[in-house]
Amino acid sequence: MRKNLDQMRYEYALTRVEALLPLVGEDTPANDPAAMELAIMSDFVIAYEKEHYPLGKPTVAQLIQLSLEEKGMTQKELAREIGVSPTRINDYVSGRAEPTLKVARLLCTALGIAPALLLGL
Repeated sequence: MRKNLDQMRYEYALTRVEALLPLVGEDTPANDPAAMELAIMSDFVIAYEKEHYPLGKPTVAQLIQLSLEEKGMTQKELAREIGVSPTRINDYVSGRAEPTLKVARLLCTALGIAPALLLGL
């Protein structure tokens, strides 16, 4: 398969980002040539990936599961914390059910999920 020019530019930009990251720190001035090149290459990589590898919005089930993993919390612990049955939490995590607005608010608070994410906004 032949690579097109945009893909070759993308691969070049990725290589440059990897090379520039160790050279640019928080204390590097914004007008430093390496910092400016890193910003340009990073912007190109981000734009290319948004166009060619778009990420869909996570489902409610994925958000809950990921948040549980990040917090090191079990479904049973979450159920106890928000006052629902462990079976109900499992229904949310498996995608068999969607939480009510009241339960969604409790999930957001307990798991630190932004309400807009849980509502799919």
